[in-house]
Amino acid sequence: MPLTTYTAGEVLTAASLNANFSFAALGKVGQVVSTNLPTTFSTAATSYTDITGLSVSITPTLATSKVLVLVGFSASVSGDIAVMFQLVRGSTAIDIGDASGSRTRASFSMLSNDTGFQLGTYNLNFLDSPATTSATTYKMQMFVNSGTGYINRTGSDADSATRPRTAANITVMEVLV
Repeated sequence: MPLTTYTAGEVLTAASLNANFSFAALGKVGQVVSTNLPTTFSTAATSYTDITGLSVSITPTLATSKVLVLVGFSASVSGDIAVMFQLVRGSTAIDIGDASGSRTRASFSMLSNDTGFQLGTYNLNFLDSPATTSATTYKMQMFVNSGTGYINRTGSDADSATRPRTAANITVMEVLV
């Protein structure tokens, strides 16, 4: 923003402030960055691990900016499995539940006792306050308590018209504040 010097006694108007300080841009979307994951991913990890390809990086314009994170994907398992998912900024989990006993903190989870034919769709929206103008990476992580968890495919993944392949997306939008 350009710096303007005002003289003593000068009347400041909204128009002159907007012209000199770009206040009119506040509250608007500054930039949008998105990643699409059209391939499948699977993991048998029993602690949080990155979902390869489901991450995006943004460099906020202002340290006061908010970042709206939008995530969408389908997931499946094969058997009696619990799968946990969490949103991460850098190396810090965000938008997760409170700690309580031995319960896992997660953004959302899936509990299944099916035979691998079901495919659940998951969406997440979170308005973050990263308080930085440095490059910031947002990503999704997951883990299973046993067996294998899958992204963008059913657990059985049979070659059939009723066993879809899907795409995952993560989009971040800077909101100037």
